Amino acid sequence: MGFLPELSEGTITAIETLCQRKLRVTGIVQGVGFRPFVYRLAKNHRLAGWVCNTSNGVEIQVAGPPESLESFVRSLSADAPALARIDAVLHLEAGPLEQGDFRILESQNLAGTEALIPADVSTCEDCFREIMDPGDRRFQYPFTNCTNCGPRFTIIREVPYDRPQTTMASFPMCLWCREEYENPEDRRFHAEPTACPVCGPRVWLEIDGKRVEDEVLKAAGRWLKEGKIVAVKGLGGFHLTADARNDAAVRLLRNRKGRVAKPFAVMVKGLAEAELLGELGDEERSLLLSPERPIVLVRRREDGPATPQVAPGNKYVGLMLPYTPLHMLLFEHAPPALVMTSGNLSEEPLEYTNEGARTRLAALADALLLHNREIQVPCDDSVARPLAGGMVIPIRRARGWVPRSISLPLETSCVLGVGGEQKNTFCLAWGTTAVLSQHIGDLDTAETYDYYRYAIRHFAGLCRREPKAAAHDLHPGYLSTRYAREQTGLRLIGVQHHHAHIAACLAENGRTDRCIGIALDGTGYGTDGTVWGGEILVADLAGFTRAGHLAPVRLPGGEAAVRQPVRMAAAYLRAAYGDDFEKIAGEVDFTFNPLEWQVLKRQLATGLNSPPTSSAGRLFDAVAAALGVCRDRTYEGQPAVELEMVAVPEEEGFYPILLDTQGETLVLDTPALFKEVVEDYRRGTGVDRTAARFHNSLVRLLADTCLEVRTRTGLNMAALSGGVFQNALIFSKLRRSLEAQGFEVLFHTQAPPNDGGLSLGQVAVAAARLSKENGK
Repeated sequence: MGFLPELSEGTITAIETLCQRKLRVTGIVQGVGFRPFVYRLAKNHRLAGWVCNTSNGVEIQVAGPPESLESFVRSLSADAPALARIDAVLHLEAGPLEQGDFRILESQNLAGTEALIPADVSTCEDCFREIMDPGDRRFQYPFTNCTNCGPRFTIIREVPYDRPQTTMASFPMCLWCREEYENPEDRRFHAEPTACPVCGPRVWLEIDGKRVEDEVLKAAGRWLKEGKIVAVKGLGGFHLTADARNDAAVRLLRNRKGRVAKPFAVMVKGLAEAELLGELGDEERSLLLSPERPIVLVRRREDGPATPQVAPGNKYVGLMLPYTPLHMLLFEHAPPALVMTSGNLSEEPLEYTNEGARTRLAALADALLLHNREIQVPCDDSVARPLAGGMVIPIRRARGWVPRSISLPLETSCVLGVGGEQKNTFCLAWGTTAVLSQHIGDLDTAETYDYYRYAIRHFAGLCRREPKAAAHDLHPGYLSTRYAREQTGLRLIGVQHHHAHIAACLAENGRTDRCIGIALDGTGYGTDGTVWGGEILVADLAGFTRAGHLAPVRLPGGEAAVRQPVRMAAAYLRAAYGDDFEKIAGEVDFTFNPLEWQVLKRQLATGLNSPPTSSAGRLFDAVAAALGVCRDRTYEGQPAVELEMVAVPEEEGFYPILLDTQGETLVLDTPALFKEVVEDYRRGTGVDRTAARFHNSLVRLLADTCLEVRTRTGLNMAALSGGVFQNALIFSKLRRSLEAQGFEVLFHTQAPPNDGGLSLGQVAVAAARLSKENGK
């Protein structure tokens, strides 16, 4: 016996005598069509009851025959909507059921929340067909969406995720949209951003303060074809847009934005255009077409139509496909490949309001393409780097991936990880759930820091969580550390920078046991007060010991050596050649003005404003400068990126550098490695092969270090983290080498290996320490 939707009130007694279940489903189950899915599933199984959104997830009460209930519960997970992610189906105590049909109830607002906020999703095929259909009422409408696609995270103000809690609240639905919205059989049922030309947001163009409302996208496309720059308001903020095939337009954009050489992302009309610009394999195509639609780093075709100014000094280009109707419709009139770079001046936060664009982007763009759907949460584009064998390195975690949660391998009270100074993210964790924020950027401007503080408040409000502890970097000068220390009533937990890197890698792989951690990056504050950056740690989540590191070398002038790689090369020359370093500097054509050279030599001799550093990033800087690959850094990581680009991947030669095993702490003789590079170059070996041999030698040295640590400790698991592991040559070759030696190798697939993953590591360390204190 089952129940039909039209059962009368007289059947309530019968309902009470049959089996009932009350369930709470947690995970990503709001804004993804989960309630209409439950409604249809219950009808198919002829069950009575209800479903509703709550701040704790989705709650369901059903009644019917036992076999139907069992089948219903199994199907909740097995047949869930594609965009849903079910973390748990919890069984609750069922109260009396007062109807004989199945209904979708109004959302409930509870005190605490377990519900996870949905991420923004690219336009689905159904909506795209409607947009291109002249007979559809949403024909050419740039804000078309449904339950399966569209904005979520960027428009949400509060939870539960319902229209009144989004920036769409200011657009009352017309009768047609309301009918779709309230029909459980329609794919727009409770699609919170749903809209149409009658009742939804509008788009317009502003040129020199004048508003253009007729044939807006056609006009914008014409300006782009003429080599102009247009600021386009997208899903999570503004892009500065130019024709990627027009060398003069891209150079103009670089000049206005103050971005000398850092690669630009390019949005292309479709896969056919992507194939013209880059070499696409199955993984690249899959990522480009995924609902997240990240920027995908693909090998650039040398004969492709895009100007080399899109990615100077780089063999790769970041491609993405349109992910909103506005982008799709713009390509009906614009060039087929458009630079789409963040709408800001270099080092400033992403612009996301109309007024802000008028104030800050007017000098950068010739026209502003605006709309009146407010962006509540700015969110940049995600970036991914696919590797051979199906591997993907997440470079930047933002639109499409945020706020997707990461499971922690141990439970914790509510902890906030405040992140680092560069590529900042923060992380909020409770129970076994960690929610990593979108990419915030470098906390080196007042504007970025102000947004950082706002974003933390907004995240905490959405999650309805009050942190009990704040985990922060040990560096006293980081603004994120200052933020943590300014909070009242929070337990502060300091976490060493490179330990946080390794902890992030352990946590996202679900591990808590000890490992050999290889943390390679630019700089991090060491426990001995020096600048670390090339570290071999024996670590678990709770703590670490420093088992090895790159040989310390002076950092002449501190930050000046970071900005000028040639200064770091001089430091390595002195470490490698001693008093002969001036002679060698002349032979490799290092040029300094007399005063600068005098100051530099004094710094290297006395250590004045020149702390020792074991930084792997600074080693890459020195090699890139010595080989003449990059002597003037215009963006973070440029020397290492360009050094990887010139290296011949097929080269197998290396320099036989020995590992110093005399002391308790292993020292990797990187000055000797640098000297071998310089000598090989002086012998006339090509830069491409010398650069490749450097990479190979560093990999062998790291692998030898791991073998020695394994001999000393018995550990057989290695975790790879830090910004250097964005380098495909280092990552792939080291991983293969370690696995060939029988190591289990952990690496990042959810959080970035760079400082964008630090906050995840911070909360993992805090959770482990708090658990240890509580005796768990």
